[in-house]
Amino acid sequence: MPKPPKRSERSRKKILDSARAVFFEEGFERANLDEVARRAGLAKGTIYRHFDSKAELYVEVLVQNADTFLERMQRVVDPKDSAAEQIRRLARFYFDHYSSQLEYFRIFWAIDNQRLIGELPPNLVAKVTAVWKRALGLLAGVIERGIAAEELLPCDPWLTANVVWVGANAVIHTLEVPARRELWERDVAKVYGETIELYLRGLMAP
Repeated sequence: MPKPPKRSERSRKKILDSARAVFFEEGFERANLDEVARRAGLAKGTIYRHFDSKAELYVEVLVQNADTFLERMQRVVDPKDSAAEQIRRLARFYFDHYSSQLEYFRIFWAIDNQRLIGELPPNLVAKVTAVWKRALGLLAGVIERGIAAEELLPCDPWLTANVVWVGANAVIHTLEVPARRELWERDVAKVYGETIELYLRGLMAP
């Protein structure tokens, strides 16, 4: 029979769950640790026993469950498929994952806004960067193998993976911008699929 989690582990989980809700509702800048403590049912001092600052707590919210996300992403890649189909499957997984969990995506976008987050300590930046490097590494690996199999044109796999990722994120971000969706006059999922196909047409070997 598994042992019940220790009190400190339960407290940490309560803090992370509450912080995620507060960051989602208020944004990083306006988020208040007093509110995080209130929702967690803990004293504010308990937060500082687990996290040195609001920024560190914010980063932990970003990277929690990252291993599960990356494991699921890895399972999408089937070497028996063509490189193009593997890229499509990764793209569909990414869209489905974040379009169904937009609150998490909103929190993540703020990491790019230094006006809001301020200058994060290098160790915290590295923690977030490591998650995305692992995810991008999966896509870059598919591209690299596709080049070796002469399914894809020669290119820099890492750079290409980053370009595709930026395009995918730009479309998903539109889920938060109603005016842009109206301008497109298209369903976001359809635009996302066409964006991926546009990249593939540029990558596919004759």
